[in-house]
Amino acid sequence: MTDDLTMDHVVPAGIALGAGLLGAFLLRMLLRWLAGHAGRTRWGGDDVIVAALRTMAPWAALSAGTAGAAAALPLTRTVQHNVNQVVTVLLIFVATVTAARVIAGLVRSVTTSRSGVAGSATIFVNITRILVLAIGFLVMLQTLGISIAPLLTALGVGGLAVALALQDTLANLFAGIHILASKTVQPGDYIQLSSGEEGYVEDINWRQTTIRDLSNNLVVIPNGKLAQSNMTNFMRPEQQLTILVQVGVSYDSDLEHVERVTIDVVSEVMTEITGAVPEHEPAVRFHTFGDSRIGMTVILGVGEFSDQYRIKHEFIKRLHRRYRTEGIRIPSPARTVALQQGAVVFPQQRTGPADEALHAGFVPNLPPNPSRVDAEHEIS
Repeated sequence: MTDDLTMDHVVPAGIALGAGLLGAFLLRMLLRWLAGHAGRTRWGGDDVIVAALRTMAPWAALSAGTAGAAAALPLTRTVQHNVNQVVTVLLIFVATVTAARVIAGLVRSVTTSRSGVAGSATIFVNITRILVLAIGFLVMLQTLGISIAPLLTALGVGGLAVALALQDTLANLFAGIHILASKTVQPGDYIQLSSGEEGYVEDINWRQTTIRDLSNNLVVIPNGKLAQSNMTNFMRPEQQLTILVQVGVSYDSDLEHVERVTIDVVSEVMTEITGAVPEHEPAVRFHTFGDSRIGMTVILGVGEFSDQYRIKHEFIKRLHRRYRTEGIRIPSPARTVALQQGAVVFPQQRTGPADEALHAGFVPNLPPNPSRVDAEHEIS
């Protein structure tokens, strides 16, 4: 200290430190009140911002109070400089963590609002968080008087070696970024790969894509494989889709009557079943003269991919019941099998003309064998 410590120094320092503590308490109470109001809004970004400020604002008030107390005390220039550096580094650290939390939360909120599901594309969240933390770390080093130019040079040279050693990891990373940037796949989409995997996209992170199938199991696919696979996205360009149900009626049916009855059932299902599309226009198309029936295709509208199973279930039940009421027959496949009886010839020793003729495929009119006749009389 430059001078002796007196009450003239202690009182202002205590007031400054007490003001910092009081400000931190008041700010925390205010932000808690704002958090309650933010939770009642539809947008999730305000919740992220208020939650981050609840961490940063009290620390900022404490730092300001500490800096004011240090300025009121008779400290040497070196000690004052060190105290100011510590307070500045603390503020930078708190601001960096808060900024990383806010930006990552906003990115998560944006991806969630676009996909419409709880999951988020954590690849963008992690990248933004790492970038903000890295920038804050470099600013702290510069504040402490440490030159960051050699560090950047070393990172550039080391980054090349790391890139060569982590080719597969980087390939998955950039494949995930390309998938999300091109918007071919987003969390919440139902996709099907050419290799057979299908399900709802739960998350796309820096290495892999997680899919939840209809059995509620998770399927993990590397981003590089996903980018190279032939894929069907059932949610794009729109979520609604049409499904085809094959039906067959007998040849003696009145096709006009069959069409009217089927359209009535389709309209009933579209308006009463959850997940159907009420504005869907019923469509029935006859297309085949089959072996035992006239085939037709019924086109149904569904709001989302997994709804098709419930809608098919209800449609088939109601159509079968209505056909029975209307007397419309759905024939069963019939097959006629003709069996032609043929001669089976067993090889045997040929001892006479009759045996040779039998082997040739016909039986001539030969006189009876006397030895056989005598044997029959003896037996009788």
